[in-house]
Amino acid sequence: MYNKNKDRGKGADKIHMKKIILSTIAFFLLLSAISLDVSAAKKSSKLSKEAISEMSDSIDKLTQKIYGRALLSPQDNETLIGIKIKLDNQMLMSSTTELAPLYYKAGNVYKLRDMKPEAIECYQTILENFSDTALAPKARAALEELGVKVEAPVLSEEESEEDEGI
Repeated sequence: MYNKNKDRGKGADKIHMKKIILSTIAFFLLLSAISLDVSAAKKSSKLSKEAISEMSDSIDKLTQKIYGRALLSPQDNETLIGIKIKLDNQMLMSSTTELAPLYYKAGNVYKLRDMKPEAIECYQTILENFSDTALAPKARAALEELGVKVEAPVLSEEESEEDEGI
């Protein structure tokens, strides 16, 4: 006797197995694509020397415009905001002393444009993250000029003893 239901069951099982295999392959492809994106993001998390140089040049051009009494175009404003965002994003990944001059220059541009909160943020970033650079005293002076009271950090007893021992 020939059983049609039995043959249909085998066909349905084959289709079900194909679906499982295809789903598994799709899952592994998706997983590998995600891991490639993560590894690429880690590799590109540091700003290149070219990108830092380009941002520095852009800030210099904006500074020249301001000193030349020229108005900044909307594109210039967009450039300045873009630079600040890139700097802040890089600080989230890792801070490098190469960023200190860019924050200082950006702070100067903001100060010249009477954008006090943004200027203060740039200068404070230098004091908080790059206090051992030559720009820290300049940032401190700029903050004081903007009316911000800057206090030296309070050292704990252990840190004081270490400083005295050196």
